[in-house]
Amino acid sequence: MASAEYKHGVVFTPASVAAGKQAITVKDLEQQGIAYIMVTWVDFTMQIRLRVIPISYFKKMLQSSRPGVAIAKASLGLVALTMAEGFSPVGEFHYALDMSTLRICPYKPGFANVFGWLQEKAPRTLSDGRFSIDTTMCPRGLLRSALNRARDEAGVEFLCGFEPEFMLLKSTTNPKEGVNYHHFCHSSGLLAGSKEETILREVVDSLIDGGVEVTLYHAEAAPGQYEVVTGPLQPLEAADAYIYSRMTIVNVAAKHGMHATFAPRVFMNSAGSGSHIHISAHSLKGEEKTAGQLSRTESSFLSGLLKELPAIVAMTLPTTASYARVGDDLWSGGTWVSWGTEHRETPIRLSNAASPKSRNFEMRFIDGTSNPYLVLALILSAGTQGVQRGDVLTMKECDPSTTPAHMSPGERNEHGITERMPLTWASARETFASSAFIKQTLGESATAFLSINKTLNDVLQVQGESEAETLTRLVEMF
Repeated sequence: MASAEYKHGVVFTPASVAAGKQAITVKDLEQQGIAYIMVTWVDFTMQIRLRVIPISYFKKMLQSSRPGVAIAKASLGLVALTMAEGFSPVGEFHYALDMSTLRICPYKPGFANVFGWLQEKAPRTLSDGRFSIDTTMCPRGLLRSALNRARDEAGVEFLCGFEPEFMLLKSTTNPKEGVNYHHFCHSSGLLAGSKEETILREVVDSLIDGGVEVTLYHAEAAPGQYEVVTGPLQPLEAADAYIYSRMTIVNVAAKHGMHATFAPRVFMNSAGSGSHIHISAHSLKGEEKTAGQLSRTESSFLSGLLKELPAIVAMTLPTTASYARVGDDLWSGGTWVSWGTEHRETPIRLSNAASPKSRNFEMRFIDGTSNPYLVLALILSAGTQGVQRGDVLTMKECDPSTTPAHMSPGERNEHGITERMPLTWASARETFASSAFIKQTLGESATAFLSINKTLNDVLQVQGESEAETLTRLVEMF
């Protein structure tokens, strides 16, 4: 067991993170010269959408019984003006403002941002006779429901932190060229006075001034590729901060004549971009964590997640382009359902194993074309079910000296590594569609996701188009 002086990592707890929240009021906005509010939502295809409200009218909205704006139901199924099957021009949602998400946008002086909840305009009658305005078509609402179940039914809560990777491109058309060429974490990627250093510094300053903690930023391995890591938050707040971070990165890059893309893989001869999430599980029943050994809650969470991992992949890797990034020996998490301590060729990496209070799981099977609210709703629900059942973790961690892809079949069987991740967009959708867990967790939105996801693929993969043209569309959408 590691002695105290060798433990590492900054300690965060759900309680300490919650205590650090600072709410912003409309009065605060006016004092800071905010004139416009961006009401922002994210659809199932990870398109960030917004409406801009002058603060004079925003204040009037807040006096209503349900402050918010109307959003056409069709817009959730609309991909580049193409309507997904099952959607029509009829009907509207009410997007109710969540004032706890209010943030200023230092990258855009005079603007602030707020998220909300998709709701039915009028109550609908449930099967038990109760009335409800909730809808499973709200990604933030699905995550909130998953967190409530975890807390109330399994006695567990979580912290999450995002690590988005992105590329700064000089142009989205051909030839596509990164802002520079550098090696992983190399100082040449952040030279003083360079455009890329100016952009990264402004991004981080804007995030910090907007109330998002940044733990580090650095150059990644591909041309023009960078990563900005934000601090752990409770899951809903973490997903909000991730969207806010992406908006900041894209806007600051554009201000300096660059295009920021979170596309999974732009250059086939270099690394792709992921959007990894670190998750720590915390028991509400007083369970202590010890060094070098997973707690019952952690091991059951991991077991439950491993069981449902193949079905979740359609949501975490939702485009055909996603599968150009993942593979064995590509530093992308590999293709076998597995886990390992500090192992980057497994889809789930156990980080800080010897430091119980900073220990967490890194989810490496996610990219920037996925919706973070839907992703977290599925990952946390799968892990929560494992905790509820009291699952015993039977899969052994992958040996540090090898990878699942390089094990013999006998070695994999001995470790309990017996299943591949879906290797194509089509197989991921089939696994997703046949999963009882997916249907139970997402309800009617599971069918909606499949429909919208197919439409997205049709828009991205235009028949007769060159690979270069397809890639241009991808980097412009993401």
